[in-house]
Amino acid sequence: MRLADFDYELPPELIAQRPAPQRTASRLLHLDSRSGAIEDLRFPDIVTRLDAGDLLVVNDTRVIKARLRGRKDSGGEVEVLVERVLDARRALAQVRASKTPKAGRRIAFAGGLEAEVVGRQGEFFELRFLGEDVLDALAAHGEVPLPPYISHAADPGDEARYQTVYAREPGAVAAPTAGLHFDEALLAAIRSRGVEIASLTLHVGAGTFQPVRSEDVTGHVMHSERYIVPQATVEAVASARARKGRVIAAGTTALRALESAASDGALRAGEGETRLFILPGYAFRVVGRLVTNFHLPKSTLFMLACAFGGTANVRRAYAHAIEQRYRLFSYGDAMLIDQ
Repeated sequence: MRLADFDYELPPELIAQRPAPQRTASRLLHLDSRSGAIEDLRFPDIVTRLDAGDLLVVNDTRVIKARLRGRKDSGGEVEVLVERVLDARRALAQVRASKTPKAGRRIAFAGGLEAEVVGRQGEFFELRFLGEDVLDALAAHGEVPLPPYISHAADPGDEARYQTVYAREPGAVAAPTAGLHFDEALLAAIRSRGVEIASLTLHVGAGTFQPVRSEDVTGHVMHSERYIVPQATVEAVASARARKGRVIAAGTTALRALESAASDGALRAGEGETRLFILPGYAFRVVGRLVTNFHLPKSTLFMLACAFGGTANVRRAYAHAIEQRYRLFSYGDAMLIDQ
């Protein structure tokens, strides 16, 4: 498979820069990959496309204020994007500076916060925060890490809307964006239809925006992401299957966590690291339906969508969405893909 197989023409004006006025006000493109049928809906219509006995699995990760701006002790400006919190004092981060900071150098941030560069782990720097818990420091001094294609600086509106209503476990540096369309009323309507809702956690890393640089896409290596699948969710999947219900992943992150936890064929509870790269030809073990946003050309997430719905089907659906002026990417509209 070649990188060009997953390219499409992107009109930049369709990249959503702000969320819809209400979470559920987005559009929903329904793709039935078996028939190839495409249907234009509003997102609340998803309730009518789910059946009693189905299971919706959501990712309850919570986006942290992972971006910090400061200065090295030598005076140069620095931008830090935390990739992963390692423990109460340490984090892995991307560090942008005019000169690469060396081990032992300190970075000063707003409010008297300081961090010391411990060393490097590949493209990331290990930072040790001085005198303050990492998560507390980020909450007090950090910025919401909006995706690179959103042009405005994060503001209080983003703090609320770049977060799902069911976010619980802090650790993500990018939102599981398919979940941004659900509000409490819609979740209640889904439950009232007889659909069960279960949760898991996958802490989305900055690698979700990493471009694929290999022309042969099979040569791409995914960044590792931490996931936790609770026993209750494993049992909910088993119950849904027993009653002939479908398992619906609310987002590519929920899908990757489920499929990673079933890598040997049986879904198992537990936690681990995943580098799962899903390409066309992948045999899905758990998930039968996918709610997802639209994804960047040549991205691993677009490749995942093609794997799930069929490359020809998904490319045709994207062409339809662009023709119909759907809003794209994190703050944009959504798809429901039936396998």
